[in-house]
Amino acid sequence: MAYEVLEQKTTYQGKIVTIQEDRIRMPNGTEAVRETVIRKKNAAAVLPVLPDGKLLFVRQYRHAFGEMMLEVPAGVIEEGEDARSAIARELEEETGKKSEDIHFLCCMRPTVGFCSEQISLFFAFHLQEGKQHFDEDEWIELESYSYEQALELIESGEITDGKTIALIYAYGCRYK
Repeated sequence: MAYEVLEQKTTYQGKIVTIQEDRIRMPNGTEAVRETVIRKKNAAAVLPVLPDGKLLFVRQYRHAFGEMMLEVPAGVIEEGEDARSAIARELEEETGKKSEDIHFLCCMRPTVGFCSEQISLFFAFHLQEGKQHFDEDEWIELESYSYEQALELIESGEITDGKTIALIYAYGCRYK
């Protein structure tokens, strides 16, 4: 016997997420309630590698934590857009850099316990100058670090974002 959804109820409908409460039947026949955050759009993230080998990051305000956080450039995949196109757009918007040398790493599901979000992860090499242009509600600072410095920033707690940590470690496994 598989899991069976018996009832679904939307408890919140926002611009970016929907919160849903489901009553399910477990394989042993008992019933349980599960809350799920449904992302309307999935996302893509990229670790840009500068010509000098340093890694390029953005520092931006994340309201859930009330602080400026150091992370890789990322953004939502818009309707009709594929993940590679989305990350090429986000890379230029957030950093002012362009790349035609973008490599797909994987698709991750960062919070499978309660959220349907999927993030496609990429690396970008051979960066060229583009035009930085933020969304109206964005304020982004650029910072670059060597791979070794990025590892230290993870260990010190300066970098805590999951997609960023995954990309840094994957970069070390593949390219170092």
